[in-house]
Amino acid sequence: MKDVIIGIDAGTSVIKAVAFDLKGRQLAVDAIPNTYETSDDGGSEQDMDRTWTETARTLRGLTDKVPNLSSRVAAIAVTGQGDGTWLIDASGEPVAPAWLWLDARSSDIAKEMRSRPEDQDRFAATATGLAACQQGPQLNWLAKHAPQLLERASHAMHCKDWIYFKLTGDRATDPSEGTFTFGDFRSRAYSDDVIRILGLNRHRHLLPDIVDGVSEPSALMPSAADEIGLPDGTPIVLGYVDIICTALGAGLYERDAELGCTIVGSTGVHMRLVSSPEAVTLNDDRTGYTMPMPVPGVFTQLQTNMASTINIDWLLDVAIGLLATQGTERTRADLIPAIDRWIDETSPGALLYQPYISEAGERGPFIDANARAGFIGLSSRHGFADLMRSVVEGLALAGRDCYAAMGPFPSEIRLTGGAARSAALRSVFGAVLDAKLRTSKREEAGAAGAAMMAAVAIGLYDDMDGCVSEWVTPLLGDIESPDAELCEVYDRVYPAYAQARDRLRPVWETLSDHRRASA
Repeated sequence: MKDVIIGIDAGTSVIKAVAFDLKGRQLAVDAIPNTYETSDDGGSEQDMDRTWTETARTLRGLTDKVPNLSSRVAAIAVTGQGDGTWLIDASGEPVAPAWLWLDARSSDIAKEMRSRPEDQDRFAATATGLAACQQGPQLNWLAKHAPQLLERASHAMHCKDWIYFKLTGDRATDPSEGTFTFGDFRSRAYSDDVIRILGLNRHRHLLPDIVDGVSEPSALMPSAADEIGLPDGTPIVLGYVDIICTALGAGLYERDAELGCTIVGSTGVHMRLVSSPEAVTLNDDRTGYTMPMPVPGVFTQLQTNMASTINIDWLLDVAIGLLATQGTERTRADLIPAIDRWIDETSPGALLYQPYISEAGERGPFIDANARAGFIGLSSRHGFADLMRSVVEGLALAGRDCYAAMGPFPSEIRLTGGAARSAALRSVFGAVLDAKLRTSKREEAGAAGAAMMAAVAIGLYDDMDGCVSEWVTPLLGDIESPDAELCEVYDRVYPAYAQARDRLRPVWETLSDHRRASA
């Protein structure tokens, strides 16, 4: 009996293959760390062959964990990290290492392109702000600095597209990445005007066909079947980008509901469900993303912070390093349980922290590659616990900043990501966002969202609504209402947070000039 669906989630740092039964219950996970290389010029690259090889290893690993998997697999779906540029040649070989979404080399190009009057027309079509992480600016950088690579290239793909190609031989991308980068979100298709505005008419041939995996599944080709140990002809579904699949698996989609979804992970992602193209909010700063959901007529607006829990990791590492100088060895895992206690022991809003710890700056709800993290309001009375509480509050205030740029605030937000297990963190987020929260027991939301697309594609459900009712709704926790007094505190604090962000931008630019001069 074909009673297993596999979801692949190829992340920047970890590649996972997850087996689910037909009702969405998780059966097994196989995960392998992924690596990438950085360079002094802002580059962040990943080995494409290694990414595929490790993906294949995770699929083979599932066969050791799920009995008789080869005879039971009903479909495989793939999602993965978004943005970036993964070039392949006519024979299907990588042209160069993949450029990741972390790559900042095209920051100046993106900044200049955003300053042009015609960027307003591009934004009106895509409803997506232009950033260095995207293929448009990255292809422009390559055309200027490494034209030989584009001359060799046959197609420019994304991570999940590359894995899908290795499984099926099909060169394709999905409606989410295809349209927020080069298309019109309303039509879910490429836009010739957008491609022209991006200056990429000459390279239009690099863009693969847009395939909607829910309605157009492919099949596992024999060579890939031999490599992963599963039957050729197995249905293969190209999922939407990982953010959309994670939102789907975590519970963002519910027909006629005013929902949001926040992913508290390495990156902070804040999403608003939109039931029609007309309800999409185009902000004056031309930032954020708009992507279709794998449901007709439904979209997700989202703003993404470059760094979320990375800020917590940084502060924990500071403590670990200090303890090490005194001969005491600790790990992040040792200290994480203390975070709730540190938050509970301290006063709300005592400090401001801007969580722009990423070397790539910030992209949501404003775009500034020079943005950097910082504490505001420090005095001699503050200790380490105050710093930690402020960092967590900064992540939540950055989320509020993002939701404010997307129109009406959701009345209920589905919270996901490893940090959402913290009761104190949930309390802070609920109060800062002034919204009811629900968390999901789903452990692998991204892989689950991709697998849900496969479940609909192979006809297990007539539509996504039926799939959500069995795969998502039963795993949602109880509603957690925000603390009214805490809401009032953060209502007073937030204007100062937003003001500080605006006033510090010239300072960030001056510091960036200093770093460049000192390099």
